[in-house]
Amino acid sequence: MALLSFILTSLLLSTFSLATPTPPAHRDGGLVGFPPYNHHGILCGLPIPIVQKLLCPRQGSPSLAVNTPLGTAHGAADGTTAIRFAVKYADVQRWQESTVATNWTLPNGSTDPTALPLACVQDDIDDSAMSEDCLSMILYVPTSINVNSKAPTMVWIHGGSFVVGSATGPGLDGSNLAAATNSIVAVIQYRLGVLGFFPPNGDTNLGVKDAINSLKFLQNVIPSFGGDASQITVAGQSAGASLIRALLSIPSASSLFKSAIIQSDTMDYGFLSTTTQETLFNYFAEQIPCSSTSDTACWDALTVDQIVAAQDDLADAAFGLDASAGQAEPIRPVTDGTLITTTLDSSTPFPAVSKSLLVSTVHHEAGFTIYGGFSSALDPTTYAEFVASSFNTTIADQLLANQNYAVPASDEGNANADVRPQLEQMGTDQVWRCPTWTFARSWTEHGGKVYLGEYMVGASYPGNGEVPFCTESGIVCHQDDIEIVFGTVPSPSAAQSNLTKEIQARYSSFLRSGIPNAFGYANWPLSTTSDVHAIQLGGSGEAPVGACDPTFWGDAIPYDYQTFDI
Repeated sequence: MALLSFILTSLLLSTFSLATPTPPAHRDGGLVGFPPYNHHGILCGLPIPIVQKLLCPRQGSPSLAVNTPLGTAHGAADGTTAIRFAVKYADVQRWQESTVATNWTLPNGSTDPTALPLACVQDDIDDSAMSEDCLSMILYVPTSINVNSKAPTMVWIHGGSFVVGSATGPGLDGSNLAAATNSIVAVIQYRLGVLGFFPPNGDTNLGVKDAINSLKFLQNVIPSFGGDASQITVAGQSAGASLIRALLSIPSASSLFKSAIIQSDTMDYGFLSTTTQETLFNYFAEQIPCSSTSDTACWDALTVDQIVAAQDDLADAAFGLDASAGQAEPIRPVTDGTLITTTLDSSTPFPAVSKSLLVSTVHHEAGFTIYGGFSSALDPTTYAEFVASSFNTTIADQLLANQNYAVPASDEGNANADVRPQLEQMGTDQVWRCPTWTFARSWTEHGGKVYLGEYMVGASYPGNGEVPFCTESGIVCHQDDIEIVFGTVPSPSAAQSNLTKEIQARYSSFLRSGIPNAFGYANWPLSTTSDVHAIQLGGSGEAPVGACDPTFWGDAIPYDYQTFDI
């Protein structure tokens, strides 16, 4: 049967090559692994016109109106490749847990299906662009699937340090990604900042619970759009990736998704402990003009501006209140022992796991931070002083002696030398790269599967241009993988276009099989406990181990979560 499928596919592809070609993104997305699987057969998953016409009669292809168990969904054409459906997935009251929506409702009370949802409450955007009633998602349904396709769904969770971001952020239009992977793409929002993580009633992780409710909502409605509720993959970048790690730590959420894609997770930080969360909340409450946390009427009457101002005060004070909060992301998920039951690091026993994960970092994760903080050359003496002030003496000495971070012999004593590259590598390794590799080894050791990668090509994300380093050729800063994945790079170079096609092809395969190997591309091997096999995305071969040797970071040099035992 497998041989017959191969011969038939080859014949059809030969026929297809003589016809008017479909855009390359369609070809790459459809060929990977020859899924999706449905009762029409494997070939119906191929977005090839002649295949669809001859073998797969379309029954109820996507339209601007779709009947769901919750009511009629009204969408809007998003170009020619996908239909966009914006919807409110959960109801919410301030400081309370959200509840899954029981009716299909457009976001923010809108009657216009082309309208996009308002962002959740956050700093630095106009009040008219945000709302507390923000638990919405945008579904991108490719025109290549029909109600019987049983297509996979990728649920994207945006980043933003748990205080900013939205489903309408730059580059997050899922139309190209949906079409290229022949899958449904759902981009969700969740409550941010103190509204999502520091309620006065002592509850925790409201923003994480929002994400869980988005998955429950999708379980109800996704079959109406041609999706398979058993083929849901969660994906996200930065804080979105950290939220996915939280979902992986929640036994009750496990059945809601099949696999996960984790991009640029700040794994070094760990989750907050309940002690740290309580310390931070108490400070936040002191900034609020209410007599006590039990004065619910007062807390409910606070203006958004009052809440955000108190949140800003907390962010400034957090590191001084409790060093384990860190300086970059003090508001984040909490290991509360009831919802999140494990840290998924060495601070608590690592559980038995089984899901397939695709995990990646970018080559210059710390570039924006280091070159933004040191806008001019960093001389060796100042570099050594900075490292010494950031770590204890023993650790600082080991770091500065490591060949990956040591001042080159030719620059010793040279006041005009610039050793920012060494500091940038250290920051990338500490916060992102090495803890990610450690996580991959642990996940593998305890029964799961991990495919690890490092982006060597990227597209400078809006805002990264504030730091000239991040716009230089060959530099891939934090967030520069987003537009590559979504296929939304403005005027892409050949290298960017090629990597987008490869990533979307690999994601298409992973969404269906849990394996990111795609026709026409190099084999992506599984990580093992002894060799993580991190492939270079946009490059060739595997990334060098460098300081991510397990005897260095995580052993000789502890991660933050080890230092603070969180």
